[in-house]
Amino acid sequence: MKKLTVLLFLGLLSLGVAAQEKVAKIEFKTETVDYGEIEKGSDGVRVFEFTNTGSAPLIITKVSSSCGCTIPKKPEGPIQPGESGEIQVKYDTSRPGPIRKAITVLSNADTPTKILKIKGNVKAVNGK
Repeated sequence: MKKLTVLLFLGLLSLGVAAQEKVAKIEFKTETVDYGEIEKGSDGVRVFEFTNTGSAPLIITKVSSSCGCTIPKKPEGPIQPGESGEIQVKYDTSRPGPIRKAITVLSNADTPTKILKIKGNVKAVNGK
């Protein structure tokens, strides 16, 4: 009986090792982009750079923002292992005031949900 239990345990252990598949991993250069102090109406486009450090193609399925004032753009195709890509974010700089927004990235990576952040302040030009 003892041998059967040991054999069953070893069989399950080897099955678990064999089940470890190739997996995509997403690694961002930074998870926060600081716009700093920018003027109203200035260029609101910024980029989050990342690399697939895994062993399988990375597929970003959805990128969404915490508000309509921020428009994210994801890569269209898969990012192969070792390759880099970018998620572009455009903030509407016609709104003066602080910037504190979150961008949610969904993918097939080992961590399927990543939260990126943008921050800064849009200052009014000549009091407008």
